[in-house]
Amino acid sequence: MKKIEAIIRRTKFEEVKEALLSGDIDWFEYHDVHGIGQSRQERIYRGVCYSTDVIERVAITIVCREVCLESTIRTILQVAHTGEVGDGRIFVSEVLDCYSIRTGEHGDTVLRDKK
Repeated sequence: MKKIEAIIRRTKFEEVKEALLSGDIDWFEYHDVHGIGQSRQERIYRGVCYSTDVIERVAITIVCREVCLESTIRTILQVAHTGEVGDGRIFVSEVLDCYSIRTGEHGDTVLRDKK
């Protein structure tokens, strides 16, 4: 099993969500995150100075079977891409085991295939 953590633009979240749910993924976790990137500028909007060093993004966490890994990453890359600086990052790591609290099952059988 693999864990995919994707940090994407807020404006792309709905599109990515729909693409993931229409593909191999039937459940994922997401939350709003703030980060600091390399670009540090101040912008003035209606006479108020704003710093652009804090970046608001959405973090998506997916645990999937190895067979779904490449297609899931490809989906995120295609849908979240704008070509601009700050499109985000995808991190992939190993998951040692997975348990169902309700049934006590463990292993990748807990991750049901979409029907």
